[in-house]
Amino acid sequence: MLIATNARGHTVKRPSKPAIGTTLGNLGRDNEHMVVERRDEDLAGDWYVQVLLRENNTYQLEYRDGVPAEHYQTQTISQEKVLRALLGWGAGTSNWREDFMWNNISSMFEPSAPETTDQPTV
Repeated sequence: MLIATNARGHTVKRPSKPAIGTTLGNLGRDNEHMVVERRDEDLAGDWYVQVLLRENNTYQLEYRDGVPAEHYQTQTISQEKVLRALLGWGAGTSNWREDFMWNNISSMFEPSAPETTDQPTV
């Protein structure tokens, strides 16, 4: 099941194409991001695509395919391309990524190494 949520916490279960388009079109001050996630008992991990409308009016688009190692990001000025990506991802098509150059940002989600001390153990 798909679930769309905006920064204000408004949630739509099984969002239609118009609902996704409206949510994207309503991004702005105090409502700067939205997430479309796929919830399925058969899928382990986190599956989502999210959009942040940045202060410079560009869109930061990210998606995660289940695990932190499969987390990607891109930016664009085109709301139309973002909408096509959101709808394509939601429909499960394979070509929705083609309009962008994606950067793997999985290193941002790696756990930090534990701090070590230089004191000998007794």
